[in-house]
Amino acid sequence: MKNLDAVIEELMGTPPSRIRPEFTSDWAHVVRVEMPDGSVLAAKYPKAGAPSTTKLEARMLEYLGSKTELPVPELMAATPEILLMSFIEGRGGLDEAAQKDAAVHIAKLHELSSESFGFPFDTLYGPADQPNPRTTSWVEFFRDQRLLQMARVTAAAGRISGRMLGRIEAFAGKLDDLISEPVAPSLLHGDLWQGNVIVNEGRVAAFLDPAIYFGHAEMDLAFSTLFGTMTEPFFEVYNSYRTIEPDFFEVRKEIYNLWPLLGHVLFFGESYLGQVEAVLRRHGV
Repeated sequence: MKNLDAVIEELMGTPPSRIRPEFTSDWAHVVRVEMPDGSVLAAKYPKAGAPSTTKLEARMLEYLGSKTELPVPELMAATPEILLMSFIEGRGGLDEAAQKDAAVHIAKLHELSSESFGFPFDTLYGPADQPNPRTTSWVEFFRDQRLLQMARVTAAAGRISGRMLGRIEAFAGKLDDLISEPVAPSLLHGDLWQGNVIVNEGRVAAFLDPAIYFGHAEMDLAFSTLFGTMTEPFFEVYNSYRTIEPDFFEVRKEIYNLWPLLGHVLFFGESYLGQVEAVLRRHGV
């Protein structure tokens, strides 16, 4: 971004005293911004050529900050070119104590419900659009707005073949027999992996990069296992708040993870296709 100092000064009313790089993903930069009054901000802005996600990210953070108790960064300002929020310090990783603390936060988040699946507005998963039309059936919502939607976007981008898309569509036709309706929709974080959890000495200081909507709580639980983020301590505590239904780990976990796996194929390439292939083979397609 050209003249980042000037952009921050315009939004905050004073120029920053120091800016230093913090993190760069495939589609965004995050920098640490130190202000003259001693406050520290995080500034996130898209890489050159990447889509702008800042306004939608701001809406999701604002929703979580005002409607839930989930610890998230405080939103300071947002324009189509930049997102400014409080900088959250991290000290330590997702050890046993931090996983237990995370489980309490996520269980409480999942208690928040809605009359239908979806959300009042479309959100984002990473840089990808995440459609959230209000839907009364979870099986229908997961099939059409998550699994098939992601598969078709990934195919349109040339990341999977037409044959693979056909197999996923055939698998989607079996979902009525493989997944079921929850008692009620739950508010989900939507992108629950270790890179989006900031820990400070055994406690969760903040959850980052939400991809929120109302869905089946098992979606968050499944996602949290995909890259080994959450393990037994998390699930033991979560289960003490909200019962994890039988066969989640044996059957449904890998089904729900087809969606983020296809997202990773879209974002990062075919190295994740083997895991998609393995799930489809186990279910005979």
